[in-house]
Amino acid sequence: MKLTTTTQVSVDGVMQGPGARDDELGVFERSGWAHFDNEAGKVMDEIYQRADAFLFGRLTYKHFAATWGTWDDPGNSPIWTALHTKPKYVASTTLTDPRWVHTTVLSGNLMATIRELKAKPGGELQVHGSGALFRWLFDIGLIDEINLFIFPVIVGLGTRLFPDTGRDSALQLVGSQSTQTGITVQVYRPT
Repeated sequence: MKLTTTTQVSVDGVMQGPGARDDELGVFERSGWAHFDNEAGKVMDEIYQRADAFLFGRLTYKHFAATWGTWDDPGNSPIWTALHTKPKYVASTTLTDPRWVHTTVLSGNLMATIRELKAKPGGELQVHGSGALFRWLFDIGLIDEINLFIFPVIVGLGTRLFPDTGRDSALQLVGSQSTQTGITVQVYRPT
């Protein structure tokens, strides 16, 4: 499987709190800055339809399980359908009792386990959000493709997708589109 990531970021690179939520990190006073239009929503639906499995960090998994995992089937949501029917893997050393169906907690040698998942036949092993996991996967070279939904806002503070310091990396742009409200979707491959 190809390991792909999908992240919502502001123009200034913030990925924290795109939706209105609180989490274990506390209340993020600037959350709720990502507002999808119909075009961006369709692109996100298409991404989820390509998923064969999902890989989450613990915090993102807990958020998804508490929202998507508790909602009744709306009958027309590719995102809901994918999240409820495809395997979900969680990278965590503390989560012990995942209650969302089709969830497996990964512990031990995470790099080897993810390499094994990638070696399976199929389309995409998708990571959504999961900033710390994204940065770790990127640093060790396991990401095959990056989808960035860039929203036309400056958040000004918050956790950024890429840290202030780190190694330099080249990316190849393999897809780009923009919506009428100014959301851009960039697809990159690490080179």
